[in-house]
Amino acid sequence: MLTDLPNVLTLSRIAAIPLLVALVALRLPAADLAACVVFSAAAITDYYDGKLARSRRQQSNLGRMLDPIADKLLVGAALMMLVGQQRVSELGLFPAIIIMLREILVSGLREYLAEIRIGLPVTRLAKWKTGFQMGAVGTLLAGDSAARLLHLSFLPVSAIGEAMLWVAAMLTLWTGWDYLTAGLHHAAGPRPNTLPKRQLPS
Repeated sequence: MLTDLPNVLTLSRIAAIPLLVALVALRLPAADLAACVVFSAAAITDYYDGKLARSRRQQSNLGRMLDPIADKLLVGAALMMLVGQQRVSELGLFPAIIIMLREILVSGLREYLAEIRIGLPVTRLAKWKTGFQMGAVGTLLAGDSAARLLHLSFLPVSAIGEAMLWVAAMLTLWTGWDYLTAGLHHAAGPRPNTLPKRQLPS
């Protein structure tokens, strides 16, 4: 049900997006820090919604549909705001593009594979990718301005965030390639309509 706690946590990530966008648009040190806090809190719900769904046996098709959508909307909105306000360097733009393109690719492949009843479960490597991605975006949202506000100007926060974004992009390419090869493998073969649902590594 929509009111189950795991689904509420998932929906909270979507609800946080307008607030996140507004805070980043203010371009104030305190707002940057608040944006980092909002994004980090939303990212944490990504861990707990799945854990609670399993422990409470509240897993549902609705939750499985909403969870990746919420993640992509949250990360996509944050990356577009960072790029649009030139909060990443020219080099930092490339991993952001890689991450966005991969998300579009995976969404398309998931839709296709779902039609032939083949699931793509999340692997440990994909979880590391998500962790680095969320950490990188949160760090970039804070930026050097938030570091100065907290009297931590000696920390190159933006540079650390971009380095993490590159790591996330490399992991994104790795896991994305697994999705792509799985999709191409099944697209090249016959398309049976009565295959039992199978699970492939993502």
